[in-house]
Amino acid sequence: MSDLMNVGIDVSKDTLDVCTSANEVFTCANDPEGIESLVKRLKALPIERVVLEATGGFEAAVVAGLAAAALPVIVVNPRQVRAFAKASARLAKTDRIDGETLVRTLMAFKRGEPRVCSMARAPTPQEEDRRRVCRERRTLVGERVQHVNRIKGLLFAQGVFGYEPLRKGRRDRLEDLRTGDGRPLPVHLKAQIIRELDRLEVLLGQLKTVEAERNALLKPATGEVASPAAMLAQLKGIGPETAAVLWSEGLFRQFDNRRHVAAYAGLAPTPWQSGSIDHEQGVSKAGNPRLRTTMVELAWLWLKNQPTSALSLWFHERVRRLGGRMRKTTIVALARKLLIALWRYTTAGVVIEGAVMKAAPATI
Repeated sequence: MSDLMNVGIDVSKDTLDVCTSANEVFTCANDPEGIESLVKRLKALPIERVVLEATGGFEAAVVAGLAAAALPVIVVNPRQVRAFAKASARLAKTDRIDGETLVRTLMAFKRGEPRVCSMARAPTPQEEDRRRVCRERRTLVGERVQHVNRIKGLLFAQGVFGYEPLRKGRRDRLEDLRTGDGRPLPVHLKAQIIRELDRLEVLLGQLKTVEAERNALLKPATGEVASPAAMLAQLKGIGPETAAVLWSEGLFRQFDNRRHVAAYAGLAPTPWQSGSIDHEQGVSKAGNPRLRTTMVELAWLWLKNQPTSALSLWFHERVRRLGGRMRKTTIVALARKLLIALWRYTTAGVVIEGAVMKAAPATI
């Protein structure tokens, strides 16, 4: 039997409850001093693996600290750990029991029970930081929509239609607007819209800055090989934002096979079969929601921009055999196939059959 120890850490906002496979239990504070104390204590032990649950961000600091100390740390899905505890007929719940359950879950996984839980390698601080560019842009775009809709709603209530706040000359056109009965805009309403335009223009400037940072991540240094994100952007139909999201949210990880790729994105099927009952419940939706949403959007764009690719032909043939029905269901299946194909393209260089690359920029 191996003398190496496995460690489970139950994470809360204020404390870290630690339990080892040698039945040693102790508690540390979930702050810089407590994490430093935990790392020193674990470094003195023969550790094989440290496991903890995803807890809405409370685990981020301790994961970073353990990884920086070269301790083998993994993060598991808390729902699966709780299901394992219920399957063991242990319904009591305390912080200490949760730590013990994490250790028992890990030991079951090591015994060769891969279905016990899904374990993901925590991203490095650099990988996590790289995600912020695309995530911030998504937030800014949502705020831009809110400002535009608020301005249009204020004008709509006065019978004014057709004003587009995102077009150039937005302030000059505002001066020429008249209400539905021909009056100039009320003074306070106009002042409110001007303040909304001020906030909108600040937002547009921030969007340009974020997009410039994103483009810098995609552009390789002189003489370097193109990054996987840049490889994705070379395919027709995939723009810089989609390429950056695909790489930073999922394809930077190491996957063992195509099933793991689909499962990470939450695009794996979930059949329900019992006796004479056999039907699909849809995709699992258990993975990265940003990656899943982007892939479904990309699947529709792929049909438009890559109509002669093998994947597009498969989609149209499948829909034709179904009599034109279930297009939305089939597009999710196409998203899963496309994600797997892009993973093979970025990791092994396998070009997608029938895919068209973007034309190289003209040089003078």
